[in-house]
Amino acid sequence: MAKQKTLKAQIRAGVGRTAVNQIRKLGLVPGVIYGKQQSTQAISLNGREIHNLLAHATSEHFLVDLEIADGAQVTNALALVQEVQHDPIKQTVLHVDFHAVQADEKLHAEIPVATIGEPNGVKNFGGLLEHALHSIEVVCLPKDLPEIITLDVSALNVGDAIHIKDIALPDGVIATGAPDLTVVRVAAPKVETEPTAITGAAAAEPEVIKEKKEDPAAATKPGDKQEKPEKK
Repeated sequence: MAKQKTLKAQIRAGVGRTAVNQIRKLGLVPGVIYGKQQSTQAISLNGREIHNLLAHATSEHFLVDLEIADGAQVTNALALVQEVQHDPIKQTVLHVDFHAVQADEKLHAEIPVATIGEPNGVKNFGGLLEHALHSIEVVCLPKDLPEIITLDVSALNVGDAIHIKDIALPDGVIATGAPDLTVVRVAAPKVETEPTAITGAAAAEPEVIKEKKEDPAAATKPGDKQEKPEKK
């Protein structure tokens, strides 16, 4: 199970582009929290805190214990980081969506896949380790949510693969993808074929044979009578 991280937030009254821009100027990040058993709330987060939290997370889908301040009142909510929007140039966090969950509510999440070991087919036969899936979707209770799925690929030979059905997931965790989907595989080494050298006459430019134009004067053989122009 992934270790829950604590994150402070506060209720924000202002919504819309103007209010959001003002929040960002204060070093805060706007966000929302929603769920089956609560109404959607607009919140704001400390920009540096959420940035550091995401920087040390294995993925952007993880559980947090939100401490939401509404004036002097503070409430706690278990929530899954559902979506993070980044500035395409600066890569700063622009907005965060949280999905509030209950301890007994099953949730869906994308869990990253990591590999350990060097495949035998790569080490001894020049194969290539290919990652067909970098994450898989699972369903489980919050308490069972893994932080990462680690696959030992050291025994894989050329042509071998690990499919979703081959992964031993923690108790209470079920993969929702098709069982036969390939996660990683060891492909055969690529063989580069060198172009065949062309030598000798074959290397020369092709000969262009032009049709010889016949000389009208040469076409008349000696002794042949020439047609005289008709007198008028």
